[in-house]
Amino acid sequence: MENHNDDTIKDQTNNQEVENVTIEEVSADTQQENQQEVKVHNTENEAEKWKKEFAEMKEKYVRLYADFENYRKRTAKEKLDFMTTANEGLMVSLLPVLDDFERAQKNFDNQDIESLKQGMVLIHDKLFKILEQKGLKPMVDVKGSDFNADYHEAITQIPMPEMQGKVVDELEKGYFLGEKVVRYAKVVVGS
Repeated sequence: MENHNDDTIKDQTNNQEVENVTIEEVSADTQQENQQEVKVHNTENEAEKWKKEFAEMKEKYVRLYADFENYRKRTAKEKLDFMTTANEGLMVSLLPVLDDFERAQKNFDNQDIESLKQGMVLIHDKLFKILEQKGLKPMVDVKGSDFNADYHEAITQIPMPEMQGKVVDELEKGYFLGEKVVRYAKVVVGS
């Protein structure tokens, strides 16, 4: 009976070892599964996080693009409005000159030449003062100066050795608007 008891004790010990190994193996497998689940869960959380961030960025982009399109349309409309009304002030200023020309036309038959000349000089002076108030300035001292392609447009050249490279005659006056040349002086240059 002792043998039988010894065998039973050995079997029980072997069973415990089997049970111990099995428990250790099971707990190791469980830990690995838990770690894989955590990794999968973390990956899913990161994916959701990236999806949310992408959606936010996309929404910001769409709003920014819409704002830019609205800005572009608004500035294009303002530019068009500005271009159509930019000369309004000048036109209103020139209306009295137009009125003066119309009055002068009505009186061509009734007046003598001298009064017509005086009327034309008055209208010219009035027109020039209005344009001068708007920033128009004539080019001065063109005749006899050196030819400068930045301000002059050579219409022709005439042989004059003493005036070579200089403006001999001004055919059409040049003008500045502020500091910008709006019309080049048309000149004859000596060669």
